[in-house]
Amino acid sequence: MRMLVVDAFTGRAFAGNPAGVCLLTGAADAEWMQRVAAEMRHSETAFVRPLQDGDADFELRWFTPKTEVALCGHATLGSAHALYETGTAARGRPIRFRTLRSGVLTVTPEGDGALAMDFPVMRADPVEVPEGLAEALGAKVLRTGRNAQNDLLTEVPDETSVRELAPDVRALAAIDARGVIVTAAAAPGGEHDFVSRFFAPRVLPGDAEDPVTGSAHCALAPYWAERLGRDALTGYQASPRGGHVRVALHGDRVTLAGRAVTVLDGALRV
Repeated sequence: MRMLVVDAFTGRAFAGNPAGVCLLTGAADAEWMQRVAAEMRHSETAFVRPLQDGDADFELRWFTPKTEVALCGHATLGSAHALYETGTAARGRPIRFRTLRSGVLTVTPEGDGALAMDFPVMRADPVEVPEGLAEALGAKVLRTGRNAQNDLLTEVPDETSVRELAPDVRALAAIDARGVIVTAAAAPGGEHDFVSRFFAPRVLPGDAEDPVTGSAHCALAPYWAERLGRDALTGYQASPRGGHVRVALHGDRVTLAGRAVTVLDGALRV
């Protein structure tokens, strides 16, 4: 089977968020896919299988090294990029992915080389700041919300606070959340409207930071659209690799757009 590594939400190699993309020729066992994802060691590895008919062109599933997830933005972007690059999907035409828990997701090429993904909005409802969260992050917390994925959206005072975060990962893992989205409005004069970082010590290895997280922007888009008074915004995820995500809110759907670069193309031999 053909296996690619794609850097998503970036126009240059070794930036953005790397995803493994396995182009399946038929159905695969979930346990085998989990072992492949553990071997790849990316935050997510996507498995794409062609469908013959129905409401979608391909089946799409995402696995971290530890578990299967319900939604992953950067690996969806990477999967669409891989399908176009390899000629598996016709360039210029939208791709429809059938997923297990997030419905049908459509990816459409844009004129500037970016790919636009139609995703569900995942608004974060306001909650009390969890005990120990500010201490685990090492930053002042202004407000928090929780979405359907059990991610905590956490606003801190400014862009510098986001960029300088050095959280206590062990303490952060004790917080009741799949992941923690930390965000702030962008400093004036930049190319982006808000910044963020994403930490998920319960599902990601090592320092638990995901470089650029598409699914987090399903919560960030409505959050900042309400505060900034605009439905079309640009987010910058300020991880060490960094990446830009353009968002546009459409009711209960959100478009996430970005570029991608293939850095490895090979064959899976097992």
